[in-house]
Amino acid sequence: MKELNELKEKLNVISDSLGRLEKNLKIEEKEKLIKELEQKTSVGNFWDNPQEAQKIMQEISNLKNAVDSLLGFKRSLDDLFVLMELLCEEGESGFGELEKDMETLETKLKGFLLQCKLSEKYDENNAIVTLHSGAGGTEACDWVEMLLRMYNRWIERQGYLIKIIDILPGEEAGIKRVTFIVRGRYSYGYLKAEIGVHRLVRISPFDSNKRRHTSFASCDVMPEIEDEIKVDIDEKDLRIDTYRASGHGGQHVNKTDSAVRITHLPTNIVVQCQNERSQFKNKATAMKVLKARLFKLEEEKRKKAIEKNYDQKSDIAWGNQIRSYVFCPYTMVKDHRTGTETGNVEAVMDGEISRFIEAYLEKNI
Repeated sequence: MKELNELKEKLNVISDSLGRLEKNLKIEEKEKLIKELEQKTSVGNFWDNPQEAQKIMQEISNLKNAVDSLLGFKRSLDDLFVLMELLCEEGESGFGELEKDMETLETKLKGFLLQCKLSEKYDENNAIVTLHSGAGGTEACDWVEMLLRMYNRWIERQGYLIKIIDILPGEEAGIKRVTFIVRGRYSYGYLKAEIGVHRLVRISPFDSNKRRHTSFASCDVMPEIEDEIKVDIDEKDLRIDTYRASGHGGQHVNKTDSAVRITHLPTNIVVQCQNERSQFKNKATAMKVLKARLFKLEEEKRKKAIEKNYDQKSDIAWGNQIRSYVFCPYTMVKDHRTGTETGNVEAVMDGEISRFIEAYLEKNI
């Protein structure tokens, strides 16, 4: 009976949370707005302005996603209440299954609540991620390759897509630098939690004496900026070079003669793209990355002006690691910003990093 009462209390807590969420999201207003926008799409000249039409279609999709998600949670909750009543009539033998279903609903609801908090302007955008090796030589290059695999596995778990656009192999092993685009709604909102320096401690596979080494790699994340965002770029400020693509080949990059490197002379920002066979496509992608970096640069200047009185906002630099991955003499992954940690290093390196991302976002939004 005690277990039954506890489950009932949990269901009531979930029900109250959904009620508050429905009120905060203003679901009725969203449903009304969806109808109004859908009426606009039925007008004959709706697609005469493709850019505006696409914005409206995206807004409809976003609104429907919020409404459908909440309605889906409510249906699942109703099913759990029905199951609770049936189990009460038949006895308590099936409460384990009910409790498991409740935990699944709570996990999904927690993720949706976090997603609702990702309300900054570009949180819903795709993400452009750059991993760069730091102190540690060959070890650091190998560490970048390990991080690339870790993020790739997380991206797969999220149902996102990854596209590598530039890669520079290490001299002996691993990767010195890699840039990739993550395509999926809220990919930037989540991955911005990964910005910073990542520290690795392990017995080096490259050291014949089997000594312990410490390596560093940085992770930078920018939103993929849509075309309507204006970033002034003067062609005179650009130096554009072409070269033969190089790399590991295979899954990493196609070897071509059409790789493009663009240098923005005023800021000395350099971007590269080599994954396409077409020089035109590589240039277009590189310009998109340059645009995102220049936009981020301006955003950082603006934020620093606003946050100049807050010393807790430190620059990303070597020695200011956000997370440590320790393989030896013990196993632990710890995020120094939130205190979140786990001893299951293998799971983390296999892409289970959501706990760190969620802890950071819950603390900072």
